[in-house]
Amino acid sequence: MPVYDYKCSEHGIFYELASIDNHANPACCPECQTLSPRVIIMSPALFDMPKEKKEAIEKNEKARHEPEYSTIDSRAENAEKLKRGCGCEHKKRPSKLMYLANGDKMFPSMRPWMISH
Repeated sequence: MPVYDYKCSEHGIFYELASIDNHANPACCPECQTLSPRVIIMSPALFDMPKEKKEAIEKNEKARHEPEYSTIDSRAENAEKLKRGCGCEHKKRPSKLMYLANGDKMFPSMRPWMISH
């Protein structure tokens, strides 16, 4: 059985085992026996997430239900963004791929068959 989080208005958060069938039902507070609703506690990482990453996640969620279509205006906007640069870090980092004196590639990893970007 999974453990769910519940919150008593008097004593705060507590944890209880409950069957999946009863996941939405309130549970009794172990201290005062008051029926308390189930709560979902968010990970602290979601609060500390950079603004850009939150926006990217929101855009992906929106695109899942409302895909964006290519239009003349959106193509012009994307072309303008490309002129300014994408802001990716991969162009700023030096390549880890090395070449030998004879021109052969030397792969820094143990998996030379993997293709990188």
